[in-house]
Amino acid sequence: MLKRFFITGLLIWVPLGITYWVLSTIVKTLDGIIPPHMSPQALFGLEIPGFGLLAVVLVVLVTGAFGANLLGRRLVDLWEGLLARIPLVRSIYSSVKQVSDTILAPNGQAFRQAVLVQYPRQGVWTIAFVTGKPGHEIENKLPADCVSIYVPTTPNPTSGFFLMLPRTEVIPLSIGVDAALKYVVSMGTVPPSAQPKPKADK
Repeated sequence: MLKRFFITGLLIWVPLGITYWVLSTIVKTLDGIIPPHMSPQALFGLEIPGFGLLAVVLVVLVTGAFGANLLGRRLVDLWEGLLARIPLVRSIYSSVKQVSDTILAPNGQAFRQAVLVQYPRQGVWTIAFVTGKPGHEIENKLPADCVSIYVPTTPNPTSGFFLMLPRTEVIPLSIGVDAALKYVVSMGTVPPSAQPKPKADK
């Protein structure tokens, strides 16, 4: 009985504790990037927890509003053109920008559909996500009609494997991408509920 109560208590407090730790780490990290002369202590004479987080959100919003208009877009293009001329910065910035544009852009489709594939060998199945089609040159050299997929690791889906598989070896799932990701992160302990089948990638 005591063991069951203890485990139930852990199931309640562990997620709360980890959530608090993650959020407090983010707030402390963002608070640390504020210059001393712009800190709430220097400006208002008191400590304001989360001031750095609010400042970062405000800067991002202002930057987004500026970059969304024509003049701001032109200035951003000029800035990116300047970065493209710096050898080491160019390779890093362009790679990061391509990934962020794919994942964060409002019209982007980083993960288009959840699918089942046999990986890492025949007879073993895992969840993967369709990311598109192979590039033109690569597609021409492949023996069949293929799709590009990402196989995430668990419980950390930010690392994984990029594969190109024949479309016939990929089984589409009716569940959404969010539900499938949750299933992967939970190591299979949170089964997804069925959702309307998404449109197939053209």
